[in-house]
Amino acid sequence: MMDETVTILGISGAIGNPGNAVKKRKKTTKTAEPSLQIDNFLIPGQLGVIPVRLYRPKGNAVLPVVLYFHGGGFISGSLNDADVPARFIARNSNVIVLSVGYSLAPAKPFPAAPEDAYTAMLWAIKNAASIRADASRLAVAGDDAGGNLATCLTLIARDRNAPPILAQALIGPMLDPSMTRLGDAKKLESDLTPQECAHCYGQYLPRSLQRLHPYAAPLESSRLGGLSPAFIATAEHDVLHVEAEKYAAALITVGVPVQVARFAGIKHASLPEHQPVLVEVADFLRRRLAVPNDLNTSAFVSLEEKQNV
Repeated sequence: MMDETVTILGISGAIGNPGNAVKKRKKTTKTAEPSLQIDNFLIPGQLGVIPVRLYRPKGNAVLPVVLYFHGGGFISGSLNDADVPARFIARNSNVIVLSVGYSLAPAKPFPAAPEDAYTAMLWAIKNAASIRADASRLAVAGDDAGGNLATCLTLIARDRNAPPILAQALIGPMLDPSMTRLGDAKKLESDLTPQECAHCYGQYLPRSLQRLHPYAAPLESSRLGGLSPAFIATAEHDVLHVEAEKYAAALITVGVPVQVARFAGIKHASLPEHQPVLVEVADFLRRRLAVPNDLNTSAFVSLEEKQNV
């Protein structure tokens, strides 16, 4: 077992060093990770502190940063739910992963979660020296609602002239609050139902007009050009795979480099920890965050190529 110290880290570099931060409580993870240093922090947000977990390959190298956002339909989930993909990405992409415990609805509905995501990104950039990170090599990733937050963060960062996000990896993302692009749950034998999606969106977006806001509904955005290169993973037995693949097509139409893969025989809940998915995600992030980052050609991976995965 491995003890992890939960600390509060400020935005300023002076108190951004985990070694100098104030200890708050202890938490134990399920398994130790010999190749990774794992620390829990609380960083200041607009609506209170934001819990984050930092996964760093051991050593003194300056590494790229991937922000990871867990699933849970905007109303549930925690850092523990993202532990498997976060560990895998950190270990296999050789990057620092900052897993973000963003605000949850209904207590804190939209736009609290995307604002937390943006705050966490700024924290990673401002504290890059303290965590030995290369802030010029930044990517985002997430599953389910976290996939929504990851891609919406690329929109927010662009619109606010923040440092560029070099890549986005979306795993079974929830992208369409209008629910007009859902697959047929019965035909797909989906574990996720339209009723569950409707409940989640109702809690997260209590006002109907919010369902058209590009920071909540990226499929409704008319300004997708110039967003980060994307890898989008979908599951065969998931009502969300239709909207995710439509989003991939929309990105490709405006010239964004995209890889998309549908994984056969897989349901929504299994996708974030499905080993072949994580291998693809880690490889995509490793290549996109490499120095120099010269992979600028658009690529659409045909769905058939992943049917036997």
